[in-house]
Parts: sequence; structure tokens; C-alpha cells
Amino acid sequence: MNALQRQWRRPRGRLLLASCALAVLVAASAWLTHAPASAAAPPAAPSGVAVEIATVARATVPLYVEGLGNVQAFYTANITARVDGELQRVAFAEGQMVKKGQLLAQIDPRPTQAAFDQAVATEAKDTAQLQSASADLERYLKLAPQNLASQQTLDTQKALVAQLQAQIKVDRAIIDSARTELAYTSIVSPIDGRTGIRKVDPGNNVHATDTSGIVVVTQMQPISIVFTLPEDELLPINKALAAGAVPVTALSRDDKTQLDTGTLSLIDNQIDPNTATMRLKAVFPNQQNTLWPGQFVNVRVLVQQQEDVLTLPAAAVQHGPDGLFTYVVKPDSTVEMRPLKTGEDGDGLVVVTDGLSAGERVVTSNQYRLQPGARVRVLASAPSQPEIAKRSAP
Repeated sequence: MNALQRQWRRPRGRLLLASCALAVLVAASAWLTHAPASAAAPPAAPSGVAVEIATVARATVPLYVEGLGNVQAFYTANITARVDGELQRVAFAEGQMVKKGQLLAQIDPRPTQAAFDQAVATEAKDTAQLQSASADLERYLKLAPQNLASQQTLDTQKALVAQLQAQIKVDRAIIDSARTELAYTSIVSPIDGRTGIRKVDPGNNVHATDTSGIVVVTQMQPISIVFTLPEDELLPINKALAAGAVPVTALSRDDKTQLDTGTLSLIDNQIDPNTATMRLKAVFPNQQNTLWPGQFVNVRVLVQQQEDVLTLPAAAVQHGPDGLFTYVVKPDSTVEMRPLKTGEDGDGLVVVTDGLSAGERVVTSNQYRLQPGARVRVLASAPSQPEIAKRSAP
């Protein structure tokens, strides 16, 4: 065992070595704490506010007026009995599409058939009597010049012939009436349309005086919508009608679903003075049966197409204490607050009359996080205005 090993085994030697190790650790910690700041990693540069942008461009902007409308059947027919009798048969299914002239119901025809046959027989009897009376009149006319028939007899026979001729006219009118009554026992649809809920079952007696009817048939192709607009829209709509067919779009109550597209057919002939509104009617083909009688829908009328006007998306327009403004993205990726003057708007586009030029970029999202001079980071660009206008055109 050498001298160093012997010293390590001594308590004083072990304490000395531990003190040296601790001094080395303290010195290293002090050097790291006072190291120059230049050794630290540089802070990350700010990336800017994430925004979407759109480009100001010239486009065609459709101008609409909107109102609330009620769908009405183009024609409605309440099918009722026109003669009294027992309802023998119902020839339709509820909700069925029927054609004009199609059989809907059959009333017992036997009493009417008997009346018709009686009228025909009466006309035949009176015709035979007329033939006999006419033959007698011809004989009296031949005998009268020879004084073989008195004038009274001749006059009486002439009157009898005239009476029988009139009676035959009455008989023929009765036959026509009976034939019509017999035709009424077969109830047919007066229009093309859809049947509703059946109101009378077979086996019941129906009467010509019944008002409830047997079934209601409604024509749904085409179909109508009656809607109201403020009286201030009368002039632009009249101008649109004078220029040609005016497109009308029917939308769901939430304005998200287009139900059908038709044309404006008329403006009612008076304005309601109590509400200062006017009623209008539009016709729709309704090929997909998306419109139903009694349904409430939103109606959008195209009154004008503004051609080649400067536009920006409605989402880019902001309201401030001094009026409308938008954030314009400058080449250095900072934003500038630009006051605006706008005109009409339609289909998500706003017409700009002052404050912007074509080709400038405007912010369409996250404006609440911006202030003049703020740096932005573009996430995406909105579709160009001409593309928006093209998609929205009816």
C-alpha cells in the first residue's frame, strides 16, 4: 500500500478531495450564469395576422328585391256532385296525378238513365202524332178549295200541327237535359293536377247542393307564388317588365336552398294603402314538385344587371364610427384602413363608387384583429369577383 492510498483512507484526506470537487462545480456554474447574452438564441420574428384576401375587380352585379310569398295552385277545382244519387265508385287514389277528363267518381246512373229513356220515348210519341196531324192537314188543304172541309176544321188542324211541333221542341230539350244529367253521374277531372284527401266514401248519398265536395284537385305544374313588395319597388319592377321577362327565384325560408326559378307574370292592379305594399304573381314550372300549395317561401326578383362596375366582396366591408371602410393589403404585407363609398349590393358583392382601384387586395376575414400598419399573413384568396358574379347569375 502506497502513501496516497494510506492518505485516502484517512478522514482528513477524504474531506480535502470533496472540497476541491465542490469548488470546481461552483466555478463552472458561475461561468455559465455570466455568459454573454450574444450566446442566447435570437427570438422568433412575428409572423403576422392570418387573413384571407380578395382582389378588387370589375364585374356584373345582379340587383334583386326580395319579399315573402305564398305558394298557390295554378288552378284549384273542388270536385262536387251535380246530380243527386248514391256514390257507387271512387276511381282515384288520394294524392294521385290525374289528367283532364279522367274519371274520378261514379254516381248511380239508373234513375237518370230512366228519365233519359222516358224523354226519348215521349219525343218519339209526339213525333208520330205530328206526322199524323200533318197528313190530315194536307188532306184538308186539298178538300178546302172544293168546300169539302170547313175553314174551322182547317184552322184547327193547323193549330194542332203547330202545337205538336212545339211539343217536339220541348221533348228534345228534355232529352238534352236528361242526357246532361246522365253525363253528370260520371264525375271527371276538369284539369290536370293532383288529388287531395277523399271527402266522401263510396255508398254515401251525394247531392248537388253539397258544398264540401268529393275531392279537391290542384294543378301544380305550373304553379304560382303570390308575394308582396314595398310600393317603392314599383318603378324598377315596371322598368324590368318593360324590358322583357323578369326572372324570379323561390328560396327556402332560410335562404339556403333554391327551390325553383320562374318568371314574373303580373303586378296587382292596386297598392294596399294600409301597408304601402303591392302584390305580385310569379309562375314556376315546378317540375320537381319542390313548391307546394300553401307553402311560405322567400322570393327574389332580378330587377337589374349592373354591367362592368367595380366590386369587392361584402365580407371585406367594415362599419366604423366614420362610416364604411376596408383593410387594404399593401406590398409590404401590412394593412391600411381605407374609407369607402359604396352603391348597390347583390349576391355577396358590393359596388364601390369611391375609395378603391381595380387590382387592390382587401382583407375578407379576421378584421377584428387588425389595426392600421399591422402585418398580415395571407391564408387564401377569395374567388375573383367576375367568377362570383358568374356563379350567381340566374
